[in-house]
Amino acid sequence: MATKSLKGRVHDLADSSTQLEFLSNGIFAPGGLPSFKEKLNTVQAEALKPKSLEILQMNLGYMCNQVCAHCHVDAGPDRKEMMSRATLEHCLQILKTTPVTTLDLTGGAPEMHPDFRWFVSEAAKIGVEDFIVRSNLTILRANKKYYDLPHFFKDHHIHVVSSLPFYKKDKTDRQRGEGVFSQSIQALVELNKVGYGKADSGFQLDLVYNPSGAFLPADQLALENDFKKALKKEYDIDFNQLFTITNLPISRFLEYLIASENYEDYMQLLVEAFNPAAVANVMCTNTLSVGWDGYLYDCDFNQMLDLKVASPVQHIKDFDLDQLQTREICVSQHCYGCTAGAGSSCQGSVA
Repeated sequence: MATKSLKGRVHDLADSSTQLEFLSNGIFAPGGLPSFKEKLNTVQAEALKPKSLEILQMNLGYMCNQVCAHCHVDAGPDRKEMMSRATLEHCLQILKTTPVTTLDLTGGAPEMHPDFRWFVSEAAKIGVEDFIVRSNLTILRANKKYYDLPHFFKDHHIHVVSSLPFYKKDKTDRQRGEGVFSQSIQALVELNKVGYGKADSGFQLDLVYNPSGAFLPADQLALENDFKKALKKEYDIDFNQLFTITNLPISRFLEYLIASENYEDYMQLLVEAFNPAAVANVMCTNTLSVGWDGYLYDCDFNQMLDLKVASPVQHIKDFDLDQLQTREICVSQHCYGCTAGAGSSCQGSVA
C-alpha cells in the first residue's frame, strides 16, 4: 500500500472498527508481511487459550487530566465514559468468587472516577494479593481534592504503578505536555514521603516507560538502573521497579505512525523482532479486561479495538468463568507489539 494512501486515511482512524479493519488489511495483503495468526502458527499449532484467571483489569473510564500523544485509550479531559456503579459491584462479586490474585485499575485517570474511593475501599476489604492503581502522577497534583491520595493509597495498601516517560524534563514534556515532568516529580516526592518506593516499606511504587517514537524499548533492567540513578541523584526519588511497555499500533499511536510515515517500518520492526519465547507469557492468557461499559476483553488493547472476548459470555453481568475459560483469545496485527523483543505486558517485559 502506498504511503500516500496510508497518510490519507489518518483522519478516519478514530473509530475502533476502522482501526481494526486497517490493521487487518493495511499492509498484510498477499505478498506482504505475515498476519499475527500466521506467525503464531509457526510457534504453536493451536490458538491462544486462557490459563487460570489471575488478573482482573478494570478500565474505569477514559476521562483524564492529560492528553498524551501515544495514549492507546485516546483519553482526555473531554471524555465522559465512566464505569457504572452496577458494573463496579459486579466486579466486586467476581473478586469474591474467583481465584483472581491481582486487581488492576486503569483509565484514563482512574482517580477521576466519582466512585473511585468507594470502590477501592470495598475491594480492599475483600483482599487480593496485589491491588494495583495505574496513575499518571500528575493527577495527584492537579487539584487539592487529590492531594491526599498518597495517604489514601497507603491506608488501603495500594500498589502504585505510575507513568513516567523519561527521567529528563524535555523528553517527558514533549510526549505528555508542558509541565508534566515537574508535576510528576512533585507527585513522586509526595509518594516517597509516605513510604512508597522505599526499601522494606512494603509500599510498592513502580514506574512505566513507553518509547516516545517508532522503536522498541531498551532492555528493561538497564533502563531501570538509568532511571534509578538519575532520579535519585537529581531529586532524591526512590522507586521499586521500571516496566517497559511497547507502544502498540492502535488509537493515537497508530495515527502518529501513519501521519509520520513510520507505519510500515514500525510494523516491519515488530514482525522481525517476533520472539517465540514471549508468546507463552502474553498477558491475555491470565488476564480479563473489563471495559467501562462492562464488556469483556482479552486485554486492554483489544478493548480499544472493540475486540470482545470470543465467548457467549461477553458482559460482566453474565459472568461465567467456566465458559470464559473455554474461549480462544482474539488476536490481530497489533499483537506483534506484545511479542516483539523481550515481549510486553502491563507488568513490563515477559521474556
